[in-house]
Amino acid sequence: MSYGLSSTWPVNPEAIVILLLLVVFYLLRLGRMRMQQKTVSIYRVLAFFSGIILAALVLLTPVDTIGRTQLFTVHIASLVVLVTVCSPLLLAGCPVVVLEPLIESPIVKQFMRVLTRPLLVSILFNVNFLLWHTPLIYNAAMADPALYHVQMLSIFLLSLLNWWPLIGSVQELRRMSYPVQMLYAFVDGQPVDIYAFVLVFCGVPLYPHYVIPTEFAIAAWNAVPAQMGLTPFADQSAAGALLLIPGLVDLLVMTPLFFRWLKQIERHTEAADQERQRLAELEEGEEDEWEDEEELPIAEIKPQ
Repeated sequence: MSYGLSSTWPVNPEAIVILLLLVVFYLLRLGRMRMQQKTVSIYRVLAFFSGIILAALVLLTPVDTIGRTQLFTVHIASLVVLVTVCSPLLLAGCPVVVLEPLIESPIVKQFMRVLTRPLLVSILFNVNFLLWHTPLIYNAAMADPALYHVQMLSIFLLSLLNWWPLIGSVQELRRMSYPVQMLYAFVDGQPVDIYAFVLVFCGVPLYPHYVIPTEFAIAAWNAVPAQMGLTPFADQSAAGALLLIPGLVDLLVMTPLFFRWLKQIERHTEAADQERQRLAELEEGEEDEWEDEEELPIAEIKPQ
């Protein structure tokens, strides 16, 4: 690859197994639905397989090796793609008819109900993300490819649950009002945003693994490039800036939720106005009937 970046393909059997399981499950569900004469929009199918392909490009190509051994920016960019692009695409590709097995079995349904609680999934995702990026654990993962792959996959899979309260297709497992959804989208992204600001403004490299001695870089620049001319802290700062992208995505998600909330308020207001108008007309009709009943005896009085 250019600039001396690694062209080594990673050995990541965990990612291969997980992606294959997702594809097999999806294809089996599509086959079952065809037998039941049910259909899924072609756009949803394209969204699902686009998410799978992007995840494979991140996890199964030299991009993975570069992010683990050479550039922290590539590592963060890979996570941003997995969390903010691949996960929403996979969920968008799975309408409720595809995920019916999640609610058919009472045991599975109850398990998924617990596993998709907004507070729980938010805590799980953020704690998992931040723990993996504490310097001690992160440097250990950089030295062990298998541990690094566990890190990437755990963040990726938990991001699916983290997105569920906002875009999950099974309504029985997603019961939040629009204001609560907006609050969730805002609060959920704060821990990662704070970590991103730490990366940008701390002033020192947090991960010695990416701090390559100048002498070593000059002697072996073909094998381990000196960060394409970047200093270790500049690499870290660029990564922090990239990590702010999910926060911007949260704002984009909150915008349609806000307008849907306004539309819902408008519908409720119109329905309340119509109900009040109906009750007023009903009361007016009852008053007219009472007046007619009171006037009737007077009209029937005949002079002697």
